Amino acid sequence: MIHATAWYIWLLAALSVLLGTRNPLYLIVLLAEMALVVEALYAPTGEKLRAPVAPGRFALFVVPAGALFNVLTTHTGATVLLRLPEAIPLLGGPLTLEGLVYGAINGLSLAALFTAFTVLNLAVPIRDLIRLAPRAFYPLAVVVSVAVTFVPTTLRQIQEVREAQAVRGRRMRGLRDWLPLFMPLLIGGLEHALQLAEALTARGFASSDAPFDAPRDQGVRYGLLGALLLLLTGGLLRLAWNLQVWGWLLMLLGAVLFGWALRRAGRSAPRSTYRRIPWTRADTLITLGAALTVIPLWLRAGAARLYSPYPALTLPLFDPWVGLAFLGLTLPVFQLYRARVAAAGAAL
Repeated sequence: MIHATAWYIWLLAALSVLLGTRNPLYLIVLLAEMALVVEALYAPTGEKLRAPVAPGRFALFVVPAGALFNVLTTHTGATVLLRLPEAIPLLGGPLTLEGLVYGAINGLSLAALFTAFTVLNLAVPIRDLIRLAPRAFYPLAVVVSVAVTFVPTTLRQIQEVREAQAVRGRRMRGLRDWLPLFMPLLIGGLEHALQLAEALTARGFASSDAPFDAPRDQGVRYGLLGALLLLLTGGLLRLAWNLQVWGWLLMLLGAVLFGWALRRAGRSAPRSTYRRIPWTRADTLITLGAALTVIPLWLRAGAARLYSPYPALTLPLFDPWVGLAFLGLTLPVFQLYRARVAAAGAAL
């Protein structure tokens, strides 16, 4: 079992890479590698995917949709494919190959981001998500647990209703068949989410001697205010006056001060752990692989990272060493298959 913190570090590395490049070749490599992680998480078990929408199906929809939307609304580029009458509002004008490619790149980036969060949804249970919440945010953790569990529970109930109707020989074909079941599904999802919230509250979540908005220690208030001021000042120094060193330094101090304030505020909500999840060597390898994925992109990729098809379409550059470093995101695949092989051997 991979530690939840390792999965969050993996997600942060994936988001850092995805948001840091517009090169379609890099995006395709990242999307394929994250699809391998999704496959390793669920396909070998023979079960159906828990995600509301499969990442592959989402990519097949969002990439053409992004390309079509951009080519119809952005009339720039050197290679004109077609001209619509200028009298048509918003859509009238030249339809260019560059606009089509740029829209497809946007869709590809959205598909990769969706796949990354799908991996987190499949890999990390809700209980581990709440366990990682700071103690000062326990009331917020209860609210998040209700919101997060409502949609999966409702989708699970929809699947159960579909299977029950299939057993009875009735197929759910259209909206008319689902309309009588809408209110029972809505009430059932809300009831399950509220039961979870009550169970969390009974176990000590959202219960403390002092409310979070008025902590007993005034230092927490001043710490949060100082952290916010440092973060804003550092951002202004970087963006307005181009003082990168001082800006990053102030933002780092603000982040440290923010963490200290949260830790001090969380002392009013004591917590005990029934069973701690150990940090293993595999978790360390996954963390190192995620870190090694980010570093080459920012230090070596250079112009290949910031690709744009405008004003005229050109082939994107590709650094093989950067592409090879992306393999660090596939390290969870080997750990997952290794754990399944060990479990199968123990069963025999």
